[in-house]
Amino acid sequence: MMEMDRIEKRVELRAPIARVWKAISDPGEFGKWFGVELEGGFAPGRTIKGTWRGDFNEEMIMEAQRKSGVKPAKIKLPGPHAVFGIIQKIEPEKYFSFLWTPFGIDAEADPEREEKTLVEFRLEPMAGGTLLTIVESGFDRIPAHRRERAFLMNQGGWAAQAENLRKHVEG
Repeated sequence: MMEMDRIEKRVELRAPIARVWKAISDPGEFGKWFGVELEGGFAPGRTIKGTWRGDFNEEMIMEAQRKSGVKPAKIKLPGPHAVFGIIQKIEPEKYFSFLWTPFGIDAEADPEREEKTLVEFRLEPMAGGTLLTIVESGFDRIPAHRRERAFLMNQGGWAAQAENLRKHVEG
């Protein structure tokens, strides 16, 4: 059986740590590659709100759920100024983390009451750029009826977001 508590992506970026750091720690930069317009600055303990950009094609998202092997759930589009997450820790050019509701567009998600997962970004220098490790953990605390779906959808989501980040910092 597949371990479903932790997603880890390691990405080699041809960009200096300072550039990658700015892309993940500046709300405007983060929003450009992630697809959300965030409000306010990042600081530990701060709740960040934002407005999702782009289209949410429910049928396409339901098909992605089917392909991942889970029973699809309808989606609930976040409204403007929705809570994106809560900033946890910032160590300049080394570490950035926040809590959020995984696969929060799941119509069965309850962002007000559900436990959150921890998303971490770790930066390390490497020849020619930066090694970025993205970890999301804590899926074992997500309600059982949506845990597998949240895990599998975020696993695919982080692969796509890592590529978005690559294009953003290497572009």
